[in-house]
Amino acid sequence: MHTHTRRDFLKIINLGIAVSLIATGLLSSSAFGQDKARRKPNVVILFIDDLGYGDLGCFGNKQTPTPHMDALANEGTRLTMNYVTNAACSPSRCSLITGMYTQRFGKFGMARGHPIPHDHPTLAEFMRDAGYVTGQIGKWDLGSEGQGPHERGFMEVARWAPSTEERTPSGHQKKQPYQCKKPDGSIVYRTDQDGDYMVEFVERNKDKPFFLYFSPFAIHTPLEGVPQHYRDRVRGKNDMYGGAVVAVDDAIGKLRTLLKKLGLEKDTLILLTGDNGPHPHGSAAPYAGGKMGGTQKEGWVHTPGIAWWPETIPAGQTFEGLLCTLDYYATVAAAAEQKLPERCDGKNLLPYLTNKKQGDVHEFIYWYNAGPYSFRHLSAVRWKNWRLVLNRKKNQWELFDLRKDPLEEKNIAEQHEDVVKTMKLKHENFVSTLPALDAFPKPIRNWAKPPEGWGWVIGDGK
Repeated sequence: MHTHTRRDFLKIINLGIAVSLIATGLLSSSAFGQDKARRKPNVVILFIDDLGYGDLGCFGNKQTPTPHMDALANEGTRLTMNYVTNAACSPSRCSLITGMYTQRFGKFGMARGHPIPHDHPTLAEFMRDAGYVTGQIGKWDLGSEGQGPHERGFMEVARWAPSTEERTPSGHQKKQPYQCKKPDGSIVYRTDQDGDYMVEFVERNKDKPFFLYFSPFAIHTPLEGVPQHYRDRVRGKNDMYGGAVVAVDDAIGKLRTLLKKLGLEKDTLILLTGDNGPHPHGSAAPYAGGKMGGTQKEGWVHTPGIAWWPETIPAGQTFEGLLCTLDYYATVAAAAEQKLPERCDGKNLLPYLTNKKQGDVHEFIYWYNAGPYSFRHLSAVRWKNWRLVLNRKKNQWELFDLRKDPLEEKNIAEQHEDVVKTMKLKHENFVSTLPALDAFPKPIRNWAKPPEGWGWVIGDGK
């Protein structure tokens, strides 16, 4: 026989009170239903272009003030071993949106224009079908023609505002991608506009569960045109790059302020990271590497991560377990209480972030950026404190202990042949699960793009 606890009894009483209020007209049934629906959390992914590990105050930067991103870290958890498994703009976004090692469907590197699988839901399609309003703002840069954000699951997509042009000293016209000309002729900084779009989306959907993917063009080059008032807030000489970071931080501040105003903080999960390491103006400290000449180094694939969900994820924590952006899809699915699609490679981070599990999320993380349609080739493995990477010029594997040597200055492969053997075999086994490098045609250059103009494209995301 089932016996009721005091908690059960109180639930019955509270339900009876609510039903009585509905019957008397003091509480509408729709309001009661909305309150129940609010138990499904909102989700926001902040995916910042070229954000280096050392670019934020909460990750050690002393020159660039980032109070809003720092606040997310202080009120949530820093992810200090956060990786992207296929670095550079397009493949990194593809990994995030599919939750898969993109090599599994032939995207071994940049390969712009390579299609997203039709038989696997993007994260947007997954969340749309779970009852969420899905929104996208900023850079898309994945998929083939006909696979724009509004065609692969995003129901509300901010249009890509037209850029201004200026004449160079040689007489050529040069695009200024951050300077956007409004229909009334006024100019707005693209990052500022993206922040305003975030506010519009949340305001419009505040009474529904929403999934927002914010992927601004910033802090990608060119850096010319960063408003002076952002540059003035940077301490030191690197004010143009730092100013671009500050602008992104202010945009995120608009979101934080609105969530607090609407009382949605406890109902919103935010995951923040970058698509790859920094360009030369940025910082990967304490690691080496990044865009241009540093794509074989740790800093090219090791990005800062922050997870924020007040009263669900404890505040002020640092999680040091190995994880990657493949895990974001699985984490969002778990937060939405939905079953993860079978082909996803990621794992749910929530048990680790809420202290129910300890240690690394993945024992091994792999990189295999190769093939005829790729550049910035990289073959590497992470395991514990070790990083094994293939030196392509010498055609030999090199081993580094990142705990003792974060700059990767001393190759210790000869001293740890057993470690090299284990990691090399793991990498070979991973590669053996992938299709052949030449199994797919060369991607077309006419890749998918977000719709252009001002305002929003609103539809069903199909």
